[in-house]
Amino acid sequence: MKKLILAAALVACFGLSRAKAQNVNGFKLSDIKVEYIEVKPIYNGGDTYIARVDYGQKFKRPKELNVRDDDGNDLLFNSQMDCLNKLKGYGYELFNTYTDQIDKDSSRPVYVLKRK
Repeated sequence: MKKLILAAALVACFGLSRAKAQNVNGFKLSDIKVEYIEVKPIYNGGDTYIARVDYGQKFKRPKELNVRDDDGNDLLFNSQMDCLNKLKGYGYELFNTYTDQIDKDSSRPVYVLKRK
């Protein structure tokens, strides 16, 4: 029985050590405690999106707003809804949507999320 518990503990530790925390500019999403955030899904080519999250932080380049893993790699989402569903898990819900004009011929949605 002790061997089984020890084996389960080792497997759990190994599995948790490989889990990646999502962060924006070095701040974990779980530690960001603001009322509203703005999310801009950026098409990454293929079938993936990158999410830029603005919660009022200072930044020098827009890429600093990208949601990343602990290794600094941009997290890729399957769709815009995939991104919104992920952020729902951090306690946010959709509050408003508007359009951001990229150039004269294209635009993208911007989502404003509110903490529940």
